[in-house]
Amino acid sequence: QVQLVESGGGWVQAGGSLRLSCAASGSIFRIDAMGWYRQAPGKQRELVARVFTSIGSTVYSDSVKGRFAISRDNAKNTVDLQMNSLRPEDTAVYFCNAGTFRGSSWNYDFWGQGTQVTVSS
Repeated sequence: QVQLVESGGGWVQAGGSLRLSCAASGSIFRIDAMGWYRQAPGKQRELVARVFTSIGSTVYSDSVKGRFAISRDNAKNTVDLQMNSLRPEDTAVYFCNAGTFRGSSWNYDFWGQGTQVTVSS
């Protein structure tokens, strides 16, 4: 099993910045990708950003490109999300996620407990 613990959420005014951090423990050798999702009230959970741990490539949702940056530290088993130019629509609970690639498929089964990010206008 993999355990994920997030930190760094909070409240910020529009235009401000926050940094989220996620620490992985347990069977970390299984992790092939780490990322961040978010879920706003009444909306589906959506991918924000992902990094593939072995090669370092990243993907971002269109809504955060150019404003958010994901980074990982494989030695510390952490992944951070730097969020700049925050907007009220970025308000959501942010979840850390870890994925594994086995056979020919990806499984993004491991989740943190979530951390609230609130951006006021």
